[in-house]
Amino acid sequence: MQLPHPLTRDLVLIGGGHTHALVLRKWAMDPLAGVRVTVINPAPTAPYTGMLPGHIAGHYGREDLDIDLVRLARAAGARLILDRAVGLDVQARQVRLGAGRVLDYDVASLDIGITAEMPDIPGFTDHAVAAKPLDVYAARWRGFLAEVTAGKRPPHVAVIGAGVAGVELAMAMAHALSLGGTRPQVHLIEAADNLTGTGAATRARLLRALKTAGVTLHTGARINRITEDGAHLEDGRVIAAALVVGAAGAFAQGWLAQTGLPLTTDGFVTVAPDLRVTGQESLFAAGDCAHLTHAPRPKAGVFAVRAAPVLHDNLRAVLSGQPTRKFHPQRDYLKLISLGERSAVAEKFGLAFSGPWLWRWKDRIDQSFMEKFRTLPAMPAPALPAIRALGAEEVAGHGQPLCGGCGSKLGADALHAVLSRLPAPARTDILSLPGDDAAILATGGARQVMTTDHLRAFTNDPALMARITAVHALGDIWAMGATPQAATATVILPPMSPALQSRTMDAVMQAASDVLRAAGAEIVGGHSTTGAELTLGFTVTGLCEGAPITHAGGQPGDALILSRPIGSGTILAAEMQMRANGRHVAALLESMTRPQGDAAQALRSAHAMTDVTGFGLAGHLLAICRASGLRADLWLDAIPLYDGAEPLAVAGIRSTAYPANLAAAPVTGGSGPRAVLLHDPQTAGGLLAAVAPDQAEALVTTLRMMGHEAAIIGRLQTGTPAINCI
Repeated sequence: MQLPHPLTRDLVLIGGGHTHALVLRKWAMDPLAGVRVTVINPAPTAPYTGMLPGHIAGHYGREDLDIDLVRLARAAGARLILDRAVGLDVQARQVRLGAGRVLDYDVASLDIGITAEMPDIPGFTDHAVAAKPLDVYAARWRGFLAEVTAGKRPPHVAVIGAGVAGVELAMAMAHALSLGGTRPQVHLIEAADNLTGTGAATRARLLRALKTAGVTLHTGARINRITEDGAHLEDGRVIAAALVVGAAGAFAQGWLAQTGLPLTTDGFVTVAPDLRVTGQESLFAAGDCAHLTHAPRPKAGVFAVRAAPVLHDNLRAVLSGQPTRKFHPQRDYLKLISLGERSAVAEKFGLAFSGPWLWRWKDRIDQSFMEKFRTLPAMPAPALPAIRALGAEEVAGHGQPLCGGCGSKLGADALHAVLSRLPAPARTDILSLPGDDAAILATGGARQVMTTDHLRAFTNDPALMARITAVHALGDIWAMGATPQAATATVILPPMSPALQSRTMDAVMQAASDVLRAAGAEIVGGHSTTGAELTLGFTVTGLCEGAPITHAGGQPGDALILSRPIGSGTILAAEMQMRANGRHVAALLESMTRPQGDAAQALRSAHAMTDVTGFGLAGHLLAICRASGLRADLWLDAIPLYDGAEPLAVAGIRSTAYPANLAAAPVTGGSGPRAVLLHDPQTAGGLLAAVAPDQAEALVTTLRMMGHEAAIIGRLQTGTPAINCI
């Protein structure tokens, strides 16, 4: 078997700013063999600054200005870690994340942007919001606008700082508030004697535009403090505001001061002409967090965009032992300043222009930039030879990449057929029945359960994959009402250098140990090997205090409770095809890491229980029906779905396991996308329990209070084992 190129170097991109986004896009077109790329960003999307004023004014939706980092990372073959960098050790070449995780790197780059937080102003942290980070401000603005529309807040806003950003945001908010039929009061507060950041001709046009928009400008005004009533000035005036926005400057991220990196007096990282941090061979910086020592420039997105090709080339050069090249930024750039409504002012070389046509021009520029990230190459399936054996195309999934997780499991019919041909257990201490979630063993007077689960990776983050796999493997133990006891690990790594093997194994075992130990189990050993791709598995044992919960105890009239939504297989299949929304993918992965030991304890009185995994909700429910000799009536509309799953099912997205699941567990009476999702393979899926009908509502309430998206989805009835949707 031909193995992939061995991985030998870790490239870590700290931050999802514009420069790094463009580097990733270029990397997707021509990756450097042997490099494992990691992106660290707090959110699954990164907002494009150029379209923020248009979003605040209501011209663009939230997703219009989002660079989907999940899709971008998939295209580039990178792992995306949703966290924030809070520390950097350049001697050890390590990045420390907010959640406590530490990442090693061989080459790294900083593109973490800036903040407009002003903690030196008393009350700012509690009663104001900074214009940057943009995603925080945009979310706060949408909430405020909704409250104004509902009549819960007055349309009174104050903006601190009359630079270009403050002017744009003040007029954008005034425009949006006026669309609701209200008479907004928007104040722009500036400590200087006039607008800042532009020439005289542009300043004159902006002053007229502010007056037309109804924005009140306060110059020479210094803020003493901010309260829930608004901004208190040093001269005693109070500017009433229900929302105060800080846009008075660009401030460096505070944690950089603790890194020992060379910084300017105001905290920005100094870089050499090739964008390497001064005095560092393996660390780069770009975008607003960097200061170009050889060519100082203002903080503007245009320089971040222009730096991207140079940063891309120089990262590859250092990783492959080649010489770097210099970045030569242009001396001046075109400023296009939005005026709230669909109009703009342009400035370059001291000249100023204005009019609606400039807004349309700006819109074309912005849309052209965003289009670079909207159209990305999907991951192709391996090509089949022109001449091949009959049936090869069907097995290969008609060109669709093979799903990971439980989407890569063998079909239920094939598996059951093989197991049925095995001889019955000859040992008297094996108590389990065919089809149970785990083996039941009589051990020294106690009842022990044992199960094993292995998953083909669907994410490039080994630690995240380990957490999900551990939760998934524990599902069978929890479903039988047992307490987790011990686990052994099986780890298959793709070809790597010894250094990367060590880093990866450490990440996998630490993440898995955290999950298993929290559940009451310990890792006691395992096995590792090299293969074509990352595959993780755990064999887990558990102890039962009472009788194990099996599939066979369901009773007529029992209510069916599902502890977690379905649709994970469809979303993961879409993500591989570059058709899933990054926010939906991130939310799904977060849910899949959530243990369900507390849910299992709450459901300990269940008559029958299973976890919903590779055979889909229908397949696992049918196993309960057959073992209990009952029929199930499902209420399709009551079944919780992961966000994004239903529209993807409507679009025809299916996991590669879907056809086998559909054939193995036919369902009558249902149609549409919700019926399709009954056969969707789940990874780390929910617990499905048959409980006494008089307990069901209270149990669901308890589960929801624990944070589980539980629901009553149907009932068991007397009849031939089958599933019917009503």
